[in-house]
Amino acid sequence: MLKPICLLFTGLMAAGSVFAQTDPNKSPAATDAARPPTVRDPAKPPTEQSPPPAVAQSPAAANTSADAAAKPQVDKNPPPLDLKNMDTSIKPADDFYLYANGTWIKDNPVPPEFSRWASFTQLAERNNDALHEIADKAAVVAPATAKKSPIEKAAAADVQKVGDFYASGMNEKAVDEAKAKPLQDEFKRIDAMKNSKDVLKEIAHLHTMGVYAFFIFLSGQDDKNSAMVIAQAYQGGLGMPDRDYYTKDDDASKKLRDQYVEHVTTMLTLAGEPAAQASEHAKKIMALETSLAKPARTRVELRDPQKNYNKMKPAELQTLMPDFNWADYLKEIKLAAPGDINVGQPDFFKAANALFKTVSIDDWKTYLRWHLLHGMAGSLSNDFVNENFHFFDATLRGTKQIKPRWKRVVAKTDEELGESLGKLYVAEHFPPEAKARALEMVNNIKEALADRIKTLEWMDEPTKQEALKKLAAFTVKIGYPDKWRDYSLLKVDRSSYAQNVMRGDMFEIDRQMKKIGKPVDRSEWGMTPPTVNAYYNPNLNEIVFPAGIMQPPFFDPKADDAVNYGGMGAVIGHEMTHGFDDQGRQYDAMGNLRDWWTPESAKAYTERSKAIVAQYAGYEPLPGLHINGELTQGENIADIGGVKIAYMALQKALAKKGPQPKIDGFTPEQRFFLGFAQIWRNNQRDEDLKLQINTNPHSPGRFRTIGPLSNLVEFQKAFDLPDNCPMVRPPDQRVNVW
Repeated sequence: MLKPICLLFTGLMAAGSVFAQTDPNKSPAATDAARPPTVRDPAKPPTEQSPPPAVAQSPAAANTSADAAAKPQVDKNPPPLDLKNMDTSIKPADDFYLYANGTWIKDNPVPPEFSRWASFTQLAERNNDALHEIADKAAVVAPATAKKSPIEKAAAADVQKVGDFYASGMNEKAVDEAKAKPLQDEFKRIDAMKNSKDVLKEIAHLHTMGVYAFFIFLSGQDDKNSAMVIAQAYQGGLGMPDRDYYTKDDDASKKLRDQYVEHVTTMLTLAGEPAAQASEHAKKIMALETSLAKPARTRVELRDPQKNYNKMKPAELQTLMPDFNWADYLKEIKLAAPGDINVGQPDFFKAANALFKTVSIDDWKTYLRWHLLHGMAGSLSNDFVNENFHFFDATLRGTKQIKPRWKRVVAKTDEELGESLGKLYVAEHFPPEAKARALEMVNNIKEALADRIKTLEWMDEPTKQEALKKLAAFTVKIGYPDKWRDYSLLKVDRSSYAQNVMRGDMFEIDRQMKKIGKPVDRSEWGMTPPTVNAYYNPNLNEIVFPAGIMQPPFFDPKADDAVNYGGMGAVIGHEMTHGFDDQGRQYDAMGNLRDWWTPESAKAYTERSKAIVAQYAGYEPLPGLHINGELTQGENIADIGGVKIAYMALQKALAKKGPQPKIDGFTPEQRFFLGFAQIWRNNQRDEDLKLQINTNPHSPGRFRTIGPLSNLVEFQKAFDLPDNCPMVRPPDQRVNVW
């Protein structure tokens, strides 16, 4: 079910954009194709064509390996820089990604239950094991007693909620016996609709459950008054991952649409419809969703925050959609005083009004039943779960095998009770010294970025002063929240897994909606502590690093500075640079969408960012399939700037310590770049790679190594690479903004 805050893709419903370190390797079913873009993640690397580093094997072969039949091997105590992962038969001048990671790529095929296997997934698996142990223990803990202190009772309440939720999900027999019965009352509500007023009320009701049929309505910061939270209305209502899947005319897209209709048919049949009727209903669902997809903006168009900012009074929104009674909708979602509403995509809502007026009641029943079923599929019996996996993971991502039940239930526990589970996680797995050292790195990299801004030859002095002001105002969050979320009003028991999920979704939507019209809570986090990711939020002007990512290969307390700066330092630099990428630069120090650039500096910036778009558009990860340079622009800017700034910070740290010896035959500078390359090592199935290129703002992992490094003279010098070799772009083609 669509969540207002998606783990690893934070705040996709919010007005602002949250830029995360990497994309989540989870089913596209969990995300809505038409949501406003709000997260930045360090994506995967694209293949370059002008000039591309020489490739010892095809990009497809480099990124995709044969299936692994065995359980994923996760090294519990990996060295900071494992030389066994390198392939020294490849010259660093030809392909540094394979030089640094070639043996790892050969030895780590994608396990059957994954669509990709990478540094992020390896670390996530280690965290999963820790969360599994915590959840198992919580599920057998005795209920809290009245004799405990208030603090002990609060801790016991977290344990009990986590344990009860997890136990309900692991009761496979009860879940299977229930089939779709947990949804029957909701199905009856839908079937009872008689007119358009009933349809409107049911759409609103489903929205309170986190089922975003027709469109999305949530809370988010006001882009031009970041101190306040306002209502937000965005395009939505699709079942497939992106509007382009409905509109493209190529054979692959047509085939996928046919497979989607087959999937919807099967799901409706499992829910009790006769096969012939389900088939007809699936075609009508496809037709309605296609009608919603056509007026929706593309992912590239959604990257423009100015175009997504259209604040209206409720009366103006009513004029935009004259046949949709917004007063009734707002009453149904219990929003008595909505205030101003930001309508992200007005043209979509104009088209939606026409659909609301013309679609028959029976077709609305079919569509709404489907979206409820679609949203809840992962929490129902195995026949629904397996069919959902078949389309959204096997077909779309190429995944061969569904994950074990405990992993799926742990992930859902993290989604619904993330800060209760996270509190238990950090108590056992996040030492205070890790936070202290990370904060030191953040301060050093922040200082390096300030130095870089002061010396930029293309930026004039007034713009530099505004940039430095914004950098100085950055908020830094590391590890876990200072104030934990209160779940005391959320009912969790062991009787029904699906009911627990529905109550959790409604609890979260209610929490989000109650923010509207109130000041922003700047202490709130958009990711849970165990998450292997990081993000920048432009509305809050903050960089956030959960405890989950503060581990090898990103950060190792035992490692030398060079490896840590190449790994976690580049992650920190990446998130800082998001504050100044093509989207982030449009927000000021307070998080407001405001143009603080002089025309001259803005023009110089745009010229440089266009060069980055062109570089990455030249990469071809699969034959005939190029990276979308516009879609990935912000992440690529952050990748290039992040590694450069982290390198500058390392040099400052080394200068304080004096000359450092080689380790394993490599200088600190070389170990820095090897440490950077190892965080992007990755094997990926072709289907998943296609999905990523079509929908994800990150370049594929391979190109996140070769793209930035081929632009850096510091990298060329560290490995004494000759001019005009594949890993060194000609001086007149090198690109860098920051």
